[in-house]
Amino acid sequence: MTKTELIEKIAAEAGLTKKDAGKAFGATVSAITAALAGGEKVSVPGFGTFEIRARKARTGKNPRTGEAVKIAACKVPAFKAGKALKEAVNVKKGGRKKK
Repeated sequence: MTKTELIEKIAAEAGLTKKDAGKAFGATVSAITAALAGGEKVSVPGFGTFEIRARKARTGKNPRTGEAVKIAACKVPAFKAGKALKEAVNVKKGGRKKK
């Protein structure tokens, strides 16, 4: 699903215009981004949690030359799905859960 398709779906389900749904979606993404940039965790019950995780410095390998390359430590955004989202994804067609 693309961003445009997602905005159309939001507009249809919320009874908004595509323009208003686009603004709401943009504001949501901006708020999550700002919170993560500020070191905060964003939790949406039933959906999941966005957080920042630290990656240690490590040695990698250049696939072209095989040469060892130092990779600096950095912070990366991460998402952990909530229980309700996991269950929704694992429901089989016909309404039955996988075992």
